[in-house]
Amino acid sequence: MALLAVAGYLVVQYVTGGSGGPGCKVVSGKGDGASYEFTPEQAVNAATITAVGTGRGLPERAVTIALATALQESALRNIRHGDRDSLGLFQQRPSQGWGTPKEIMDPTYSAGEFYDHLVKVPGYTRLPLTVAAQRVQRSGFPQAYAKHEPDAALLAAALTGQSAATLTCDGRPAATRASGPDGVRAALVRDFGRDVLDPAGAEVDGTSGGTPTPSPSATDGSGGRTVTLPVSADAPSAAGRGPGLRGWQLAHWAVANASELHIARVTYAGREWVAGNTASQWRTIARKGTAGAERTADAVRIVTMR
Repeated sequence: MALLAVAGYLVVQYVTGGSGGPGCKVVSGKGDGASYEFTPEQAVNAATITAVGTGRGLPERAVTIALATALQESALRNIRHGDRDSLGLFQQRPSQGWGTPKEIMDPTYSAGEFYDHLVKVPGYTRLPLTVAAQRVQRSGFPQAYAKHEPDAALLAAALTGQSAATLTCDGRPAATRASGPDGVRAALVRDFGRDVLDPAGAEVDGTSGGTPTPSPSATDGSGGRTVTLPVSADAPSAAGRGPGLRGWQLAHWAVANASELHIARVTYAGREWVAGNTASQWRTIARKGTAGAERTADAVRIVTMR
């Protein structure tokens, strides 16, 4: 009985992604009541997979296929074990030419490898998800990908920016990654590339993103500091994506990374998310008059806890 209990616990941890169970939630932007709960660890990996896909100019369907594949192969966890020498989010095998173990354990690299293979599948956007995923993965259980398509579609809609204000996380700080503006900026570059900071004119506390070490001044009255990412109509955006899609992608990316990067608050397009719990939805920011109102439609503002 004790062994069965331990085995059951391990299965639950694998399915949910560990770390104490779900701390994030995404809901449908269509008002149909669909939702999916997942862990901060899964959120970080899903956001990375999405950023790599959109950074290559790939459609939302490609991101959905990639997310469903990673949900099946690893439960969106960057695991160091699997069948034979399989590793990482997509259970890619060094012996089959996917890369070195170190490369495969890099989520940005492994996602890029998946997309490299996916785009070589003729008409992949029109194929059933199971078929497209199987053409890449060569799995022994090809139909298993289908059960993850609804959840992957919800994640893709939010993390590509197609669905606004639909992703929340509780934002409880983790101790596994550098926090503060430097950590946020490094993670942005890791997932989106350097252009997310420099050409867009990103700022930290009013200082250009090109400054190596931002000043320690506080901006939100609680010791936090702000990273500002302009997404106005005349600002460059990935693969020609409009400012609204780009803005919500960056905003949801920040929420997905809130625990890892110690993010306290995210604002965009007159809406605000505050670290606390998954029940606290994006709320409308109260206007204080035209002169004093915070400009939130033209930039994503990410406030760190310190």
